[in-house]
Amino acid sequence: MVVFVDMDEVLADTYGAHIERFNKRFGATLSREQCMGGEVWQQIPEHRETLWQHYFEPGFFRDLRPLPDSREVLEEIVSRHQVYIASAAMQFPDSLKEKHEWLDEHFPFIHWRNRILCGDKHILRGDVLIDDRSHNLEKFQGRSILFTSPHNIHTTGFERADNWQEVRAKLL
Repeated sequence: MVVFVDMDEVLADTYGAHIERFNKRFGATLSREQCMGGEVWQQIPEHRETLWQHYFEPGFFRDLRPLPDSREVLEEIVSRHQVYIASAAMQFPDSLKEKHEWLDEHFPFIHWRNRILCGDKHILRGDVLIDDRSHNLEKFQGRSILFTSPHNIHTTGFERADNWQEVRAKLL
C-alpha cells in the first residue's frame, strides 16, 4: 500500500508553535482550547499578519515538536507499507530545508527519496493520504483520512483520525 503523510499538523505541531510564539512575543495566554474550531489568527484577527510572519522566521519549521506517538506509529507503518511524506514546502523560503532537517532528526527512517516537498498535493497518486486540510483530501483518488487539528474539528465528510493510535488501528 502507498501511504502519503502530511507534515504540518499531522506529524508536527505547527498549531501549537503559532500559539507559543504569539504568547511569548505578546505576553499573552492564548490556548489551544480557545482556538478550537478555527485557525489561531481567528481568535486574534488583529495579529493575523504577525502569525503569518512566523512561517518566514528562521527555525520555525525546524523547531516544531512531533505530535504524540507519530514517530513510533509511523515507523511501524513504514515497516509494512510504502510511505511518503508529502508536505507543501515551496511557499515559505526556509521551510524546504528546515522540513528536510526536521525529518532527519525526528523521522530518520524516512529516506530522503520518500519525501515529497511540493507546492500542490493534487499530483499525488496512491492508496492513502493522511492530511489535516480537507482541500488536499478532496481531490485525492485513494482513501482520504482527515487528521484532527483544532482548525478542522467541524469538517465533515471524511474518514477521521484523532491521533496516531487511531492511525495505527486504521492502517496496521
